[in-house]
Amino acid sequence: MIYCFDTYYTEEFANTAVVGIQNWHDVESSYELSEKTTEIEEYESGSFYKRELPCLLSIIKKIPLNTEKDILVIDGYVILSDDGKPGLGGYLFEELGEKYPVIGIAKNDFLSLQKKKSSVLRGESKHPLYVTSLGISLEEATENVSKMHGEFRIPTILKLVDQRSRLI
Repeated sequence: MIYCFDTYYTEEFANTAVVGIQNWHDVESSYELSEKTTEIEEYESGSFYKRELPCLLSIIKKIPLNTEKDILVIDGYVILSDDGKPGLGGYLFEELGEKYPVIGIAKNDFLSLQKKKSSVLRGESKHPLYVTSLGISLEEATENVSKMHGEFRIPTILKLVDQRSRLI
């Protein structure tokens, strides 16, 4: 299963959603779950993972993950620099014992990262998505992201998980 995650924040809580698909080109989800968390860290510039990682780990505990075939997709970066500084996805990869491939899909470029990211142009958009990964080659991760369903820049399933995270 390919599990896609997103978290939406209010002043009182965070709502984390996960949408699972069987194949990269799937239009509809095979699995959905969301969870509200009231104990969230304040935003700390340069350390976003401290705020979102606990939300991800909490919902992941409720998912029947399979180390043989599951892949995790986050909204953000896995790696933040070419020397391997971890982003949210990198910390998630480490926390899960490096057992599950993690792919990060970001909407904004991170200039300190040049070699360990790729860009994917989807639909007719002139603005790429930026892909990083651990536990799966960057080439394979990029190919998978480019196969995701949808005519526009943001794949259908990523729009869905964003919407689910905002259902509060």
